[in-house]
Amino acid sequence: MKNGLLLLCALCLFIAGYPQDIDSPAPLLSPPEYPAAVVPESELNLPVQVDLAPFFALANKKVDTLFTSPRFPNDWVQQGCDTRYKYSFRRGPLQFSLKNTTLDIAFTGYYKIIGSTRACVNGKAVTPWTPACQCGVDEGERKVKVGFTIAISMLTNYTIKMQVTRKEPEPVDKCAVCFWGQDITPVIMDALKKELDGSKADLEKSYGRVDLKPHFQTLWNQLNAPYNINNMGWLQINPQKIRINSIQAAGSQLQINVGLAAKPVVRFEKPATAIAPVPHISNFSRNRGFQVYADLVMNYDSLSRILTSQIAGKEFTFSKAFIKKRFIFLECKLLGSRDNRLVMQVKFTGSNDGTFYVTGKPLYYADTKTLQVADVDFDIQSRNALLKTADWLFSKKITGEIEKMARYDLNQLLSTARTNMNQQLNRQFMKGISGSGSVRDIRVAGIFPQSGWLAVRAYCDGDFSLKVAALNL
Repeated sequence: MKNGLLLLCALCLFIAGYPQDIDSPAPLLSPPEYPAAVVPESELNLPVQVDLAPFFALANKKVDTLFTSPRFPNDWVQQGCDTRYKYSFRRGPLQFSLKNTTLDIAFTGYYKIIGSTRACVNGKAVTPWTPACQCGVDEGERKVKVGFTIAISMLTNYTIKMQVTRKEPEPVDKCAVCFWGQDITPVIMDALKKELDGSKADLEKSYGRVDLKPHFQTLWNQLNAPYNINNMGWLQINPQKIRINSIQAAGSQLQINVGLAAKPVVRFEKPATAIAPVPHISNFSRNRGFQVYADLVMNYDSLSRILTSQIAGKEFTFSKAFIKKRFIFLECKLLGSRDNRLVMQVKFTGSNDGTFYVTGKPLYYADTKTLQVADVDFDIQSRNALLKTADWLFSKKITGEIEKMARYDLNQLLSTARTNMNQQLNRQFMKGISGSGSVRDIRVAGIFPQSGWLAVRAYCDGDFSLKVAALNL
């Protein structure tokens, strides 16, 4: 009997020490929760250039190059009984000058006049007409400075209003005809004013109001479209409101500085293009720069490789019923999320080979920019399975080592994201629309475990401008 008991004890010790595989069932992963970010309203600076060259060309066409008295040179203009004349006026090239919202159109005019006189009594001629006298014919044409002033404004419905004012002609050379040495320059200037007033009316009729709303609607649609950002997803500007900050001029370009209230976001999946009518120009408070949420991706495979490289080979020794148990980490792999906790698969060797699963809570520490998987504990299914086969594995040493090693420095991730965003902000988004800006600050706003990756939501702020190439009138 004594020998039988010894044999039974030896058999138990043999069975207890015999290595056997320990595999606990994998936990069911939860559907990923991915809350939408409450995007703050940002302000983007949007310099829009309006090309005035077509207007300049039209002005050259609308302002006549030649003014003459009726049916010149055959017929006369007669004022009263004693004087008659006929004239010709031609203009030089138009010169355009833009300053703020005022456009000056100036040119030099060249004129000549032929006239004669006779004696009259009580409105009746008593002598024949004298031989015709000339001014600006043999000695060269007389000069006069002429111009228009155009005040430019923009209405809330995207209509550019141009109010044209004729300047008073300024004669450079006076014209004294031979009969009595009479200065008839004022007579010529009055006739010229009537001709210029006709040109002014033509300009206001053609370009007094220019509707830019179709152009702004096209621009609005383009800003609502998603744009691919390399390695980061899809950027959507999401414009909300428009304000006119200022109107300036340079060369032939009218620059309208538009303040754009927007809610830009970066998404993993390509969003649908939003269709909305462009709102009227409004007033709203100014915000400095832009704020945007960008969701960065950390793949579980790369995170698992980092963790495994740090923990593989770590060994612990435990005692169970006077038997030494060795535990050696082989691999630690991140799988996904369950109830907003990261699920990790742990493969081990030693006294036994096997697999179990633990969960942990992803936490971010802003002071060190570190992601830590904290509160690591055995998954409930692994716990139940190990209670039946290998309860000796329940040790704070194991979960503590995983928690110690499951630490990730996000400095490089955020720095790379900042570099990528700066590169993507300073480029041409589409023909005629190019961006310019920089990210001042980027910081983590949330960690969201997904099915195949860990989403790191970054909050960025900086400055950004969109330059729109010239819109033709």
